[in-house]
Amino acid sequence: MVEVYRIESVASEEAGGGIIRRILVRTESVEKAKERALKVFTLARRPQSRDPEIESVRVLDGAGYEVFSISTRD
Repeated sequence: MVEVYRIESVASEEAGGGIIRRILVRTESVEKAKERALKVFTLARRPQSRDPEIESVRVLDGAGYEVFSISTRD
C-alpha cells in the first residue's frame, strides 16, 4: 500500500530554527522514504548548497508521527 511521507529540512537555532523545506514522497515503504531523506540531508550539507544552515532532516508518516531523523549532531 502506498503511503505519503513528509521529509522536512529543519534549520539550526542560529539560523532561526523552523522548517526550511518540506517534500512529500509517495512510496510503499518507510525505507524508501529514509533513503530519500538521507539524500536530501547529504545534498543540503554540501558546501555549494543554497541551504547550508540545515541542521536536521526528518521523516513523518501520514499521521504526522516522526519515523526517522538525522542531524548534524549524529
